[in-house]
Amino acid sequence: MFAKYLQKHKTKNEFIYITYIMKLIFVTWWVISGLWKGITAASIGRMMKSAGYKVTMAKMDPYLQIDAGTMSPYEHGETFVTTDWFETDLDLWHYERFINEELTRYSSVTTGQIYRSVMTKERRGDYLGKTVQVIPHVTNEIKDRIRKLSEWSDVAIIEIWGTVWDIEWPHFIEAMRQLRHDLWKENVLFVHVAPIVTVTTSWEMKTKAIQHSIIKLREVWIHANVLVCRTQKPLEDWVKWKLAMFCDIDESRIIEAVDQNIYQVPLAFQKQWLDKYIIKRFFNEDKGSDLTKREELVNKLMNPKKEITVWISGKYTNLDDSYISVLEALKHAWANYDTKINIERLETTEYQWDNWQDKLQKFISDKNISAIVSPGWFGDRGIEWMINVANYCRGNNLPYLWLCLGLQVATIAFARNICEIPHANSREFDPNGNQNVIDIMETQKWITKKWWTMRLGSYDAILKPDTKIRNLYKEFNQIDLSSNLVKERHRHRFEVNPNYHKKLLENWFVVSGTSPDGTLVEFIEIPDHKYYAATQAHPELKSRINKPHPLFLWLVKASIS
Repeated sequence: MFAKYLQKHKTKNEFIYITYIMKLIFVTWWVISGLWKGITAASIGRMMKSAGYKVTMAKMDPYLQIDAGTMSPYEHGETFVTTDWFETDLDLWHYERFINEELTRYSSVTTGQIYRSVMTKERRGDYLGKTVQVIPHVTNEIKDRIRKLSEWSDVAIIEIWGTVWDIEWPHFIEAMRQLRHDLWKENVLFVHVAPIVTVTTSWEMKTKAIQHSIIKLREVWIHANVLVCRTQKPLEDWVKWKLAMFCDIDESRIIEAVDQNIYQVPLAFQKQWLDKYIIKRFFNEDKGSDLTKREELVNKLMNPKKEITVWISGKYTNLDDSYISVLEALKHAWANYDTKINIERLETTEYQWDNWQDKLQKFISDKNISAIVSPGWFGDRGIEWMINVANYCRGNNLPYLWLCLGLQVATIAFARNICEIPHANSREFDPNGNQNVIDIMETQKWITKKWWTMRLGSYDAILKPDTKIRNLYKEFNQIDLSSNLVKERHRHRFEVNPNYHKKLLENWFVVSGTSPDGTLVEFIEIPDHKYYAATQAHPELKSRINKPHPLFLWLVKASIS
């Protein structure tokens, strides 16, 4: 019920605990996904953070998995990885980037986690004598998770996945209702996101769907305090009046979310005084958020002075959400260099076999490609094609950034064509091969559970002096100069085989960074190439609009030059 955090005493040189009733904002949605409910939650978080409050965020997901790691990107988009080794839904990506905080596994709650915890307690005997039920045991578990998450924050923003009255949804909503009762209604705020349906024949805005969603919420004793309307064009005055009348929400708290760049949304909400309303309600303070620096970056993003084209070559290019972190990391570099980045997508099997070089050269020429980015994925589909691309980029001085699996592909290509290891491959693609320059580590070969073979979360890497990558991290102040240490997030299973390190290095294979013990390859580069860099990590997961990642900045800079 109470939150707490450390604060330095004004007169004494010591820290004291400050305790107060936690403030919770719940974000719900209606009709369809893709309404910016995650962007809405993240934008509110950005405004509260910019107003000087401690903010944390979480998402409640109804699926029965423990985490999002085993789902295809076509199911829920890209899998995001926290620093503490947890695989989550991509919405946590938005949260981290908008509020500039590193979140943990506690920010991702699934029905699978909740039920596993409840059943573990039941088997352990924690509920002896009681009938274990959704209410109170499941709802109490959810509330406990929210309390733990919120303990050190002024405001916790919780996104509830699932449209109103989904069959998977009620236990989360009931926990919300109970928390409003436990904490008193002035400490809990409900934000509901719903679409304005526009009839294309007449371009008339329709509100009935939103009205019904509000009615459905009331059936479970939830009254929305703020209504965010996703719309193609600004709301007309009569639409706001009608929604206010039939949804029983003050007209000033009906917020329009017009289709636009996601980084403009906090600015749009601020102009509609959403930040001032929340601050006044929770803290009784007459102030708003300061988004001046954010506005400057957004202006750069929206008004670029130059333009380049970058090709994304991957396995799931049919769905942008599959590689959303890569796309957004490129936008962050775009804002830094005032350079618009047009994205071309090519599926990895497109030019795999016949006349691949001619087709590739024509594609690059026709599309005026300035650089290529290869995101990570799992499985062997399209691998031979990517090896061809690696050879082409190395031989034609075309800027290329390889991420995660990309480093392994680059290593295989180098081994085959420079080190004369003709059957170089990965254990992932050729389990019985005898020249696997990419392999699973010996300590992992006897592990049968897939999750336990993964290298997940934040890991240290030591960058070698006088390498391009080390100098790059230094240029953008993202390295500990005393130890040459950087931290990057990982999500992979295979590594460059230590048995081939010597052979690769003898042929000018430049390892720019390794694990602290020197056994694992973390970064590689080609010194005399315009831009040819690869990392075993996922640097895109750390990039933010106010702090773009060095590897993406370098890629854009090399492409411009």
